[in-house]
Amino acid sequence: MLKAGIIGLPNVGKSTLFNAVTRSHKAPAENYPFCTIEPNLAVVQVPDERLAKIAAVVKVNTLIPTAIELVDIAGLVKNASKGEGLGNKFLSHIREVDAIIHVVRCFEDPDIAHIPGNIDPIRDIEIVNYELIMADLEMLHKRRERISKEVKHGTKNAVIEDTILQRIESHLNSGKPVSTCHLTNEEKEIIKECWFLTDKPTIFVANLKESSISSGFDDPYAAKVKEYAQTHYGCDTIVVSAQLESELGDLPPQEAMQYLNELGINESSLDALIRTTYRLLGLCTFFTFNDKEVHAWTVRAGTHAAKAAGKIHSDFERGFIKAEIVKWDKFVEAGSVANARDKGYYKIEGRDYEVKDGDIILFKFNV
Repeated sequence: MLKAGIIGLPNVGKSTLFNAVTRSHKAPAENYPFCTIEPNLAVVQVPDERLAKIAAVVKVNTLIPTAIELVDIAGLVKNASKGEGLGNKFLSHIREVDAIIHVVRCFEDPDIAHIPGNIDPIRDIEIVNYELIMADLEMLHKRRERISKEVKHGTKNAVIEDTILQRIESHLNSGKPVSTCHLTNEEKEIIKECWFLTDKPTIFVANLKESSISSGFDDPYAAKVKEYAQTHYGCDTIVVSAQLESELGDLPPQEAMQYLNELGINESSLDALIRTTYRLLGLCTFFTFNDKEVHAWTVRAGTHAAKAAGKIHSDFERGFIKAEIVKWDKFVEAGSVANARDKGYYKIEGRDYEVKDGDIILFKFNV
C-alpha cells in the first residue's frame, strides 16, 4: 500500500490532522515540540460516492472502498539536515513515503508555541524546503562521488547520469525542488535510485483556526500558501481546520455535517484532502461487483488489465482471457447490467488495455 507522509514544522497541527483524518487519537498532539518522535501509521479509506451509486443499481449493501496509508512524521526544525532536532531520523522517515502532505500553520494562538516565533507561512515553508533541498544535495554529492571513477574512464551510462546530476545540482542550488526540474522520462529512470526528497509529489495544507475556515482562500495566510505552492511547486493546496475536524470526528456523522453546514461548509475538507492525496500518489480506482458486494480496487494509473486482474487474485492474471468493461457513469445511467449491454456500453478489452479510473470490470480467466 502506498504511503503519504504528513510533514511540517513542530506545532503546526500535523498530529491533530492525522488524528482527524484517521478518526482516532492515535498520535499525541500536545503543545510542545517533538511530541511526535516515532511515526504514527494508519490506513485511511478513500471517500468515493461512486460506490453507493453502483451498489444502488446492483442492489447490494456491502461497499468496500479503496485505502491509502498515512504517516504522521515528527516536526522538522531549521538545520535538520545538519542533525538539529530529530535531524536525519526525520529525513529518513520522509524518504520512506511516496508523497508528502506539507502542513503549514495559518493561525494565531498564544497558547500554542511556534518555534520560529510569529506566524509567517512562507518563511515556515521555506525552512522545511531548505532542509529537504540540503538533504538532496548531500545525496546527490554522494552519488556523483560514487560514479566519479566511471565518469573519468568515460563509461557511457555514468557520464550520462553525471550530466543529469549536474543539472539537478544547479537546480537545487537555486532553491528549487527536483520536481520542477525539467527531466525526460528516460532521465528520470536513470536517476531514480537517488530517491530525492524534493522529487516526491507534494500537496500543501493551509491549517486555519475554526473561525477562519469558512473564508477559505480569502484568508490572507491561506492565499499566500496557495500562491507559493502553485508558483514554486506547481501543486495544489487544501484549506483545513485540523482542530475543528478533530472535534467533528467525535460526533455522529449527521451532527458533524449539520455543524459544518452551519459554518457555511458543504463537505469535510478531509474528504477533499484524502481524494487529492490519492490522486497525488498516481492511483486510480476500478470496480467489481457480485451479488453480495461492490468492491473498489486501487491500481497505479496506466496499469494494464491483466495486471489489474492480479490485484483480485493471482489466478485472474495468470489465466487472463479478456475483460468486459463499462464506465461507471454509463452503467448507472443504464440502470442494470442488461440495459448496459443492450445499449452497447460494455466493451471487450485484452490484457494490454490500460485501466481507466471509474471502470467497472468483469474479468474472464481460465486456469
